[in-house]
Amino acid sequence: MGRSEIIIFQHVEWEKPGRIAYAFEDSGLGYSVLNISKEKKADLPDISGIAGIVIMGGPMGARDFDAYPGLRDEARLAKDAVSAGIPVLGVCLGHQIIATALGAKLKPAGAAELGFAPVDRVSRDEWLPLGKKPVSVLHWHSDTVGCPDGGTVIASTKKTKNQAFRCGSALGLQFHLEVDTMLFEEWLNTKKMTGDLKKSQISRMKDDFEKESPALQVLADTVFSGFAARCTSFARDHE
Repeated sequence: MGRSEIIIFQHVEWEKPGRIAYAFEDSGLGYSVLNISKEKKADLPDISGIAGIVIMGGPMGARDFDAYPGLRDEARLAKDAVSAGIPVLGVCLGHQIIATALGAKLKPAGAAELGFAPVDRVSRDEWLPLGKKPVSVLHWHSDTVGCPDGGTVIASTKKTKNQAFRCGSALGLQFHLEVDTMLFEEWLNTKKMTGDLKKSQISRMKDDFEKESPALQVLADTVFSGFAARCTSFARDHE
């Protein structure tokens, strides 16, 4: 495995990398998608042979190691990658896995945060370049996580203090910039995603997606192309 390859950990069929994968493809980066969540002793790639790690979302908890022992291996690899300066990106569950691997506390949110709602910029960070005006993003989570020691919260909502954080070479996003039109439609046609939602909620989410998607596309392209560029730089510097 060459240093130009990215490892994407996916936990369920419908939580795909979406726009993240498109950014890698546009940058000429190869990537492998692995699902090790139920494996007790996963055959993981050697960290010396990878240029970046992405950890996607899923319905399980970040520390649900009994049912999903592979999550422990993902956490260990993420922690080792951050120590080595390898770019690491986490989305939703992935955001929580990385944060807890670096020492943050996980807890239930109380009430699920679902649908489109604005996040506020807490601090400036080039990895997630938010403006002063709140941006409406797609939320779909029921757990929250603190920010690891040495990390910085970038974005927040009233319900969730840590909506995005940076810690060294890791970026965590509690919300879903990766979801494009095709993936969003797949989510809305997946009962495990929409089972608790009313038809009126789904209808509103469709309307909100159509309204917010153009701005989110621009932000997603910026964030994910930037992450791809950092993976490329890391690979080049460690040939």
